[in-house]
Amino acid sequence: MQPSAAEAPAEVTPFTIGPTWRRGPDGRFVLPEFTLGWHLLSWTATYLQHYAGKPWRYTPEQARLALWWYALDPATGSFRWRDGVIQRMKGHGKDPLVATFSAFEFVGPCRPSGRVADEGDPSGVPAGQPIGMQHPAAWVQIAAVSQDQTRNTMTLFPGLLTKRLIEEHRIDLGKEIIYADKGRARIEAVTSSPRALEGGRPTFTSMGETHHWVESNDGHEMAAVIERNATKSADGSSRTLANTNAYEPGEDSVAERTREAYESAESGRAADAGLFYDSLEAPPEALLTEEWIEPTLRAVRGDSTWLDIPRLKASILDVRNPPSRSRRFWFNQIVASEDAYLARYEWDACEVTDRPLEPGDQVVLFFDGSKSDDATGLVACRMSDGHVVTIGVWQRPAGWPSDRPWRVPREEVDAVVEQTFATYKPVAFFADPGAGHDDADGERYWDGYIDSWALRYGRRLKLKAVTAGARQHAVLWDMRDRRHQQPFAEATDRMYRDVLERQLTHDGHKVLRQHVANARRRTSPWGYTIGKEHRESSRKVDLAVCAVGARMLRRMVLNSPAWAKKGRPGRGRVVVMR
Repeated sequence: MQPSAAEAPAEVTPFTIGPTWRRGPDGRFVLPEFTLGWHLLSWTATYLQHYAGKPWRYTPEQARLALWWYALDPATGSFRWRDGVIQRMKGHGKDPLVATFSAFEFVGPCRPSGRVADEGDPSGVPAGQPIGMQHPAAWVQIAAVSQDQTRNTMTLFPGLLTKRLIEEHRIDLGKEIIYADKGRARIEAVTSSPRALEGGRPTFTSMGETHHWVESNDGHEMAAVIERNATKSADGSSRTLANTNAYEPGEDSVAERTREAYESAESGRAADAGLFYDSLEAPPEALLTEEWIEPTLRAVRGDSTWLDIPRLKASILDVRNPPSRSRRFWFNQIVASEDAYLARYEWDACEVTDRPLEPGDQVVLFFDGSKSDDATGLVACRMSDGHVVTIGVWQRPAGWPSDRPWRVPREEVDAVVEQTFATYKPVAFFADPGAGHDDADGERYWDGYIDSWALRYGRRLKLKAVTAGARQHAVLWDMRDRRHQQPFAEATDRMYRDVLERQLTHDGHKVLRQHVANARRRTSPWGYTIGKEHRESSRKVDLAVCAVGARMLRRMVLNSPAWAKKGRPGRGRVVVMR
């Protein structure tokens, strides 16, 4: 069941992304082996200041983040991360943090010199860690889609740079361009003008508030130009660092595309392109109630102790502020769009990783087939407890050349099905063939394989897909058949309710999580079903369809006469027929 307000813990554990939050076996935070970040910490403490004139000091959280962002590959001496994202709640202090990085890139020892520090090195760098050197022609860009956003960072520099730093580097503090070292180094504010940016060779670019970078303000083209400029830098060390609040799903912002790229790489769907992503978010189970708000805000603010929690709590409880906005701004959660099937945090709250399928488990299987454009998926649901597990997913690899056709590897899928039947005890197996047709003979792409599965495994199945009529089949369950659309629509709503009531568990498969988050509600004569945001969308939903189908199939088996006669064998007893 969903936790009640009275069950809110005194301390909430946040959901975290990024190496900043990794802990070792001793419970202590893990730090990078080799990083220029130590020189950053030493240099900023000497040359930067807080508004009160005191030497700059990072919070422990900020210091760890800095150490990881400036981590180097010990073998090559190059930066580990090509670009990065810092996602935090509103008011966390992203702009001052990025301003210190920008100042370091401007006139600090921001590039590895090839030397390492000895014991007692005057730079203040720990022994064995790299010593940096100043970039000979630093060009730092503070980029945003509006002048107001660039101003947030640019106005910080006059108070951030110490008198000593200004004098040593002869810094000329302008409102939109800051020069140093007789013009050899500069910081400039840039806004949405992709053509004006094209061809530049900045050494570091701060991309501010990328949840506001959308198609209508040239945000996508601006991000693309910045990426190209960084890629072609002369020494290959130019990098970009974005900061953002939780984005609004469905706006197709740069922040949304970047998070999806990160999650695709994490799930193995795309190559790791060197993206550093760091986020501190409310856990999925956090509620917008008085008992939950304060411990959740303490968790999500991290080291930003300057945030006024009672004031934020009052804003969240104000009925004039939509709950979705409070979750985005103050809980740093990516909240579903209005027509979304489920929010990420709702699905995440049902993740259980300590109940893997065991050999011999009785399961049901649902297969959703495609030929090339959509994904092909196979999802299992265990009969004893309804636990959902992704068996396999196949879709076009990221970056696949547009001039080369790609087809779902049917032989590989068939081998996975065979292995599944050899390992577990499927009691029902429904397969939707999809609409794709074979290039060779013109029949549907999956019909031959589905027929073969029926011949091989049909006798083992306690529930057949179609039991009467000319279309009788042990496995084939065509979702275009109107007779099948009503039970699927009912199962769609049933799974939605089971997730909200915490009556469903799943294995946390990352691609399934993406597909569930991508799924949009679509009206039907029987209520609603799920589909893509639009027909041409690249955001797949097929595994979500499989999960709904697998839960539907389990319920059908539980209610079948064949199952009632046999009792309820399996690992455990079914208490709630969900």
